[in-house]
Amino acid sequence: MRVVVVEDDAGVAAAVVEGLRAHGFAVVDHFANGLEVLTSHTGYDAVVLDLGLPDVNGYLVLRQLRKVSSIPVIILTAEGDELAVVSCLRAGADDFMVKPPRVGELAARIETIVRRVSPVDEVVTVVQTGDVRVDLAARHVEVAGAPVSLTQKEFALARVLADQVGVAVSRETIMLEIWGEKTSSTSRALDVHMGALRAKLNRPGLITTIHGFGYRWCR
Repeated sequence: MRVVVVEDDAGVAAAVVEGLRAHGFAVVDHFANGLEVLTSHTGYDAVVLDLGLPDVNGYLVLRQLRKVSSIPVIILTAEGDELAVVSCLRAGADDFMVKPPRVGELAARIETIVRRVSPVDEVVTVVQTGDVRVDLAARHVEVAGAPVSLTQKEFALARVLADQVGVAVSRETIMLEIWGEKTSSTSRALDVHMGALRAKLNRPGLITTIHGFGYRWCR
């Protein structure tokens, strides 16, 4: 996922950029003013926008963006009063967070919004990454054209990750989707099944570990 953080405070920007990268976002760029994002937003999947920018007020940036694009915009600002929230949402913001943000929550909000606004005209049932092919509907996996026999839990794990290619998925999300709970026993089970799945696929780098967070099925 490609995200741009529009923030004039270098310290805040650095923390957000580093945090989003740590949560598995492929591209996280930083602009210190609003004019840059108005001319470059087409290269991103989402915008994290501060209101107090030095060149153009964030509200104006938001309104200008909405005239030309439906790109998800998450407002990140020190102004947490109700009027600021309502004004931003009415101007077209998709979400609103007050500084300092919890970066894990910000990452989850961005992912949720991007998934919601992505085109859904065509349902993807086959995920192809290199020579690994996962047919989500047929529950069938092939590597280099040869079928790979997976257990029910191993395929469920592959499905959760392959269904969100390129997105970091938290361990908690995986445990809840597959086991319906997040406990120490399900955490150990996740580690066991992840090891088995990786061994059977035998494609190092296909499933990467996001330390302290979860996993990502790479493109």
